[in-house]
Amino acid sequence: MHISRRNLAALLPLLAQAQAQTQEQGPLKSQTWRFEDLPVKQNKTSKTRAVFNGATSRGLGVELHMTEIPAGEAPHGSHRHVHEELVFVLEGTIEVDIEGHKSRIGPGSVAYMGTNEEHGLRNAGTTPARYYLFTLGREKA
Repeated sequence: MHISRRNLAALLPLLAQAQAQTQEQGPLKSQTWRFEDLPVKQNKTSKTRAVFNGATSRGLGVELHMTEIPAGEAPHGSHRHVHEELVFVLEGTIEVDIEGHKSRIGPGSVAYMGTNEEHGLRNAGTTPARYYLFTLGREKA
């Protein structure tokens, strides 16, 4: 792919603005989050409570949310992305599919999905399942 100097010059102000916005926002501050204060987002197959979404003091993107899914449901289809994810199961039984390898995990268990690995989650139990999902890194264009 060839990028002309003219196109590069046009991109520089946009890159500077994006960098300035990142610096203005700064890293996440040390704090606590009360479960009952977390905003809830509900869709047909899951309920999610966003905890935080930001960056560490070294610029590593981090995000944490808690999801609850009914028995037999999945929060979304199988997918892949650049960032990495950790799932911490609180309640229920989660079937984790990573690159076609399925495992069932329960309370206290953890799953790790590496960069660009196709993965998906599904509640494989008979009761609602709850888990925290922790994201490391950011998507790159």
